[in-house]
Amino acid sequence: MKQRRPALSLGLSTLAMASSFMVWNVFSPIAGSLREAFGLTALQQSVLVAAPVLLGSVMRFPMGIFTDRLGGRRVFTALLLFLVVPLLLTPFVSSYATLLLSAFLLGMAGTAFSVSMTYVSKWYPPQKQGLVLGLAGLGNLGVALSSFLVPLVYRQYGLPGVFYGLAGVILLTTALFRLGAGELPLPEKRQTIRESLQVLRFRATWLLSLYYFLTFGGFVAFSVYLPTLLRELFGLAAADAGLATAGFVAAATFIRPLGGYLADRIGSRQVLLGVFAGITGAALLLAFSLADFGIFAAGCLLAGLCFGLGNGAVFKMVPEIAPGHTGAVTGVVGAAGGVGGFFPPIVLGLLRDGGGTYMPGFLLLAVFACICLWLNGAARRAKGSKPAKVSAA
Repeated sequence: MKQRRPALSLGLSTLAMASSFMVWNVFSPIAGSLREAFGLTALQQSVLVAAPVLLGSVMRFPMGIFTDRLGGRRVFTALLLFLVVPLLLTPFVSSYATLLLSAFLLGMAGTAFSVSMTYVSKWYPPQKQGLVLGLAGLGNLGVALSSFLVPLVYRQYGLPGVFYGLAGVILLTTALFRLGAGELPLPEKRQTIRESLQVLRFRATWLLSLYYFLTFGGFVAFSVYLPTLLRELFGLAAADAGLATAGFVAAATFIRPLGGYLADRIGSRQVLLGVFAGITGAALLLAFSLADFGIFAAGCLLAGLCFGLGNGAVFKMVPEIAPGHTGAVTGVVGAAGGVGGFFPPIVLGLLRDGGGTYMPGFLLLAVFACICLWLNGAARRAKGSKPAKVSAA
């Protein structure tokens, strides 16, 4: 049993993250329907789908620290139980304000990422971290599941069916995780909050945060806003847009372990050179294909594959630069990625309301990817293929 415990803990942590991410993404697939039901503007709709991303982002840093200090099994269980409360209350909302409050509270589901990554990383040696953390990242499939299932359930059973159903999923997942997942002994001397905050002083932490702001932020932004784009630009039905978004999420998620594996073999920075160049090309393709579904879909697929490879490569570097601060750095980098998913939907909504086109948003994505490409190349030339380690506090 002890020999199987790392694999079992990895599997159950991935399941818990997938269930949490179903909750984190619940508003996006039905945002168009909620816009009609509550009479929302495009900007209000964008804020609604971005609100869960905000709390799920800023809370990743403290949740990573708590996981280091208290243990992943305990923190993950508490997080899952917390989610049940807003899930059970959401069917009773009657205004945009209360709907937005619900979306904000359910954003805590996004912190499952930093809890899962910190928890799983402690079970495996550094030479396997890239692949293992990539496999743990398959929990992102929860976004694909909600993109596909939530519109179907909403159409049949309305808002109560969606949120009561998810509450049941979370309760079942909590029981399985609590009963089956293991917990490694906590260190005798636990880091203080001040010691954990030392990671904010190091350049490597901020570089990884910037990279993840692009790769995971791009993944989240596309996941939450793609249904809106497909419905508005090409007239797809909600279910069809949800299915297409699920395909995007699945492609970006399943390729993530490959990004980690390649980083194990040839180095993270080498992988990221190709990733950032690919994102630049995909963004330009999207900017000039807003009237052509086939080319737009190809651009989305290329972007999704690059996002997934980049996510796996970036997190391979976290245990390398901070062997004694994995939870803190995971929280900082994960928060940056979540924030990277918060702003683009709002920017796109503002651009659409103000200028009538989404083209400038995709051009901004291309520019930002070029900046990351240049920074990564400069760091690679200065440091070689191995990232500099963060000194222990």
